[in-house]
Amino acid sequence: MKSRLVVHQSKGSSDQQVSKILFHLAFPVTDLEATKKFYVDGLGCEQGRASESAVTLGLAGHQLVAHLVKESPANQKGIYPRHFGLVFTDEKAWRALADRAKGRGLKFYQQPRVRYPGTRIEHRTFFLEDPSGNLLEFKHYTHESAIFGEKEVAQIGDPE
Repeated sequence: MKSRLVVHQSKGSSDQQVSKILFHLAFPVTDLEATKKFYVDGLGCEQGRASESAVTLGLAGHQLVAHLVKESPANQKGIYPRHFGLVFTDEKAWRALADRAKGRGLKFYQQPRVRYPGTRIEHRTFFLEDPSGNLLEFKHYTHESAIFGEKEVAQIGDPE
């Protein structure tokens, strides 16, 4: 999904300033080399700056920063409440990433599957687990309106 553009226009001015807004996420990791291998070699992220305690990564144009910690946070049971990832608007791109993850031997926490089949919130999803136990979800909605819409459907996530 491309980043949305925000256009700012001064009152009484015909000049427009266009700025691109990026999402930023910082998260803990216990091994920087394993992290780089997973995100750069495995997922195809762009590597940015790196130090002895952190590495900056580009994921679909957004900034991730993996910070080295001595102990990882306790692993959660299941996919909730903490995970992050991407929503694809193109199913072929979603499938290509799933195929890449399989081909690169990345650890699947949940294999690709369809959630809520036959509903307005139907989507394809899979979860990966990085070497530090962080969960990443990648999904594609059958109906793009479900990304932010379909407000009459109260279902969010799976029942615990």
